[in-house]
Amino acid sequence: MPRNPRNQIFPANEDLPGARGGGPLVRLWRARAELLMAATLTLVTLTLLDATREGRWVPFLLLTSAISAPAATRTGRNWIAAHFWCVFSRHRLQRVCLETTMHTRAGRIPLVLWITPTRTGEKALILTRAGISAEEFEAYSEEIAAACWARSVNVYRHRTRAQLLIVEVVRRDDAPGAASPGLDRLYGRRAWVSLRPELEEPPDLRTPVRLAQVG
Repeated sequence: MPRNPRNQIFPANEDLPGARGGGPLVRLWRARAELLMAATLTLVTLTLLDATREGRWVPFLLLTSAISAPAATRTGRNWIAAHFWCVFSRHRLQRVCLETTMHTRAGRIPLVLWITPTRTGEKALILTRAGISAEEFEAYSEEIAAACWARSVNVYRHRTRAQLLIVEVVRRDDAPGAASPGLDRLYGRRAWVSLRPELEEPPDLRTPVRLAQVG
């Protein structure tokens, strides 16, 4: 399989095997959200069928209310939409790695360890494989943005652990005063370095900002 000539990291005349999907454990990890959702829906369906078969309507009403209540509120709909985009972006990130040079000679792609919604889109924590670096993700930022149907993509590398990086998918403007809908604060900011010199490094979200008093 010939490599993409842009951002080439292997010899242009070298044909390499195509990327593969990984082992069983890796496949289960990648499909964890879908498997958990399928298991939850199966459990809820079996519980409802058992309750209606025995004529017990209270569990039926409680379960249907718990399921329909999030969809009936703006907060619930926003939560569902935000996590849908997280699952979507995770799959698209993996697809970009498969379609570009962001996989090893053995066909292994980086691992998306965690992805969470933010005020502007999503943020993914990625563990790279040997032979892949954060700079390569930055080189393919336009491909990642296009694959994720996003406005742009920012890449941050860990200060002391180069195998860890953050891919920030930007879909919309940051609303002033809006709280992060996910676990964005757990990442912190001081441990990450932007690969674009023109971007100012944001403050650490875990540390309150103290303003100097004037006068």
